[in-house]
Amino acid sequence: MKRRDFLKSAVTTGAGLIILPGGLRANAASNKLNIALIGTWGRGLAHFDSIADENVVALCDCWERNLADAAKRFPNAKTYVDWRKCLEQKDIDAVVICTTDFTHAFVANWALNRGMHVYLEKPLGISVEEARVVRANWLPKKDKLATQVGMQRHAHDNFNRIAEMLRDGAIGELKSAYAWGNRQIPKPGYLPAAGAPPAGLHYDLWLGPVKTDHPYNPEYFAGGPGANCLKWNMYWDFGTGQIGDMGSHTMDLLWNAVDCGLPTSAEAKGEAFNPDVTPVKAEMRFEHPANSWRGPISLTWYQGGAMPNPPSSYVDINKIGHGAMFKGTEGILVADFTSRALIPLGKDGSLSYYKPRAKEALLPSVGHFQKQWINACKNPSLKTACDFEYSANMIEQMCLGLVAYRVGKKLDYDGKAGRVTNNGEADALLKRDYRAGWTLNG
Repeated sequence: MKRRDFLKSAVTTGAGLIILPGGLRANAASNKLNIALIGTWGRGLAHFDSIADENVVALCDCWERNLADAAKRFPNAKTYVDWRKCLEQKDIDAVVICTTDFTHAFVANWALNRGMHVYLEKPLGISVEEARVVRANWLPKKDKLATQVGMQRHAHDNFNRIAEMLRDGAIGELKSAYAWGNRQIPKPGYLPAAGAPPAGLHYDLWLGPVKTDHPYNPEYFAGGPGANCLKWNMYWDFGTGQIGDMGSHTMDLLWNAVDCGLPTSAEAKGEAFNPDVTPVKAEMRFEHPANSWRGPISLTWYQGGAMPNPPSSYVDINKIGHGAMFKGTEGILVADFTSRALIPLGKDGSLSYYKPRAKEALLPSVGHFQKQWINACKNPSLKTACDFEYSANMIEQMCLGLVAYRVGKKLDYDGKAGRVTNNGEADALLKRDYRAGWTLNG
């Protein structure tokens, strides 16, 4: 009897097995996922240990030298240079996607369409449309397919402690929130042609869906593992600059705490617009409606040296390179990824209105971030911290902020329809144009 037929038979005979993509048995911890790693260098290296206990059945990278290195760790995996061909391998249960930012939404959608669980490095997409397509594709499948976006700092327990303090009234009624990142990587424009791609680098596949045929330049590949994205992600065709890079991590610190959906408006300002390069210095402000535990609030993102006003003259928030601040009627909470400071600013600053949670009432730890996703792949009842709804909502807001920056006007946004209702130019910028033959939702 074939393995798949045996598993189906086990269900009908009362063995209680749940059939997942690839015939995986969900209720046994000993079951192993058949995983494809797409993008085997850079962030891909960070997943080697996490997936080593599973069956790594496929490896994909457009640079053959990276494939050869990964194959030393996973010698039984099939290898590919084109992710579209990799996803046609029939025995894949789940994919870990560590490709370029401008292909993230493509690979994720194709994998979802083939019934695969997806771990996707941040950002989830680089346009409003990409975020919305990924979310809409996953939501009908959310009870069957586990997803996680690689905002791994979310595993710090500080994220939970901040959320608890805000919900429990540590700063009174929440009124506004701010997040920032101070990284600055100025660039004059796209790189000129410089030589030919080295042997084994399929540069045309690296460009993928990018409509403009940018010439090869070795500087796009001159960074180290885990940081090479900083050589290209600030260009409009290749990424979103700080919005999708550290912005995905730092806004996550805020987003997890304030419990938002999509904004109703966006406005932005910053340095002069460069048609090639996303801004270094910028400020973006969003309005969000009330929810079940707080009133309407404003959220503001700062980058490249732009900063919110400090909570008091004796607190220097410029010393926090990537952080968040929450203002309420009774005080202010300032935080980075692993620590926080509460500053009471009410009439007497007594904090008598606030009682910290008992230990048994604290939100549970996320634990190992990648393993949380693997466990959810094997057991559909488990959830992940940064699934494709949570993460798509967040990056949709951030990409909308970039659109507001480009047009220089306040935008009214219909999140249900995914439309800017007061500016046709901005509405057209919610989506990207792609190279002929590349389909976002293939």
